[in-house]
Amino acid sequence: MLSLRIVLALLPSIGMGMQAPVSSFPSPPAAAAPGVSGQAPPRTPDVHFVPTPTAVVDAMLKLANVTSSDVIYDLGSGDGRIVITAAQKFGARGVGIELDRQLVSEANKKASKAGVADKVTFLSTDLFKADISEATVVTLYLLPSINLRLQPKLMRELKPGTRIVSHRFDMGEWKPEQEAIVGSVHVFLWTIPDKRTP
Repeated sequence: MLSLRIVLALLPSIGMGMQAPVSSFPSPPAAAAPGVSGQAPPRTPDVHFVPTPTAVVDAMLKLANVTSSDVIYDLGSGDGRIVITAAQKFGARGVGIELDRQLVSEANKKASKAGVADKVTFLSTDLFKADISEATVVTLYLLPSINLRLQPKLMRELKPGTRIVSHRFDMGEWKPEQEAIVGSVHVFLWTIPDKRTP
């Protein structure tokens, strides 16, 4: 979610085997080259994708208590493994939001191979601009600063009772309701409160 490519320098200190999905956090617009129309080139992801280990995927879905009635939105979905796993194991529908078109293409191929292409959709778009209101579960593996920027959108667009699960990073002052540990990795759960609650 500032230039976030510094995450590469942080990887050795926060452990290997983590997933840092490609962020949909927008890069600053680049200036158009002389003689070219005023359109800026397409945005590129600010964080490099590192796959989430299977055990962490399973822990995230278990902590969110995913069922066949859920619609899962994975923000920064990478190769699609979280929504594909949710569809395979629980029969849930899923939507992956991913800025990197190549990863979206890879995710679609994996969904077809897994036999769940009818249950999952992958969109190449900025997660801050995506409509996430249909979600009953939202999964994240983003940086702390991005989680904090994303929090108002989650509160504004998601229905009360929607579960949010984050791999590794929390939401600052918004304390999680539950937490699981997989090896040395923390997984956090929040629920969108009833908006009528003062």
